[in-house]
Amino acid sequence: MEHFNAASEEDLEQALLSCLRSHRWAGRVADHRPYPDLDSLLAAADEAAYDLDWSDLTEALAAEPLPTLPPDTYSAAHTALSAAHAAYEARFGHVFVICLDGLSPSETLDRLLEAIRSRLTNDPEEERVVVADELRRLASGRLISALRGAGNCENNHSAPAPGR
Repeated sequence: MEHFNAASEEDLEQALLSCLRSHRWAGRVADHRPYPDLDSLLAAADEAAYDLDWSDLTEALAAEPLPTLPPDTYSAAHTALSAAHAAYEARFGHVFVICLDGLSPSETLDRLLEAIRSRLTNDPEEERVVVADELRRLASGRLISALRGAGNCENNHSAPAPGR
């Protein structure tokens, strides 16, 4: 926490934006320094995420990579996932996001496909709520990773999909 609290405004903004690409969120989290502990920081980050409006979430979504499958996954699964991503983006107009923290690589494919298929049935307002929660969860996980590694948040629990 000392490194986080002592970081320059510019360095902290860049680190926070690598956790969630929302300037409003990063500013709110940075403005409440110093944080006595990780729990306080995570609570403030969650509160700031809950206050984001759709334009803030759209800003964050524009920087989100698609979740990917482990490298040893068979090619038919990549094809199925690519088709599911395309259907999702056509329906909602933005990238599919999901927090995969705590899943083993062997669970990733089933969880991704189940989630995207399930969420394709959401109406746009329902999906906005889910997206906001997934972005909040991603940001929290990234903050934890960054503080444990004393770096930025780019250990983002997902990676760009092939061809993206």
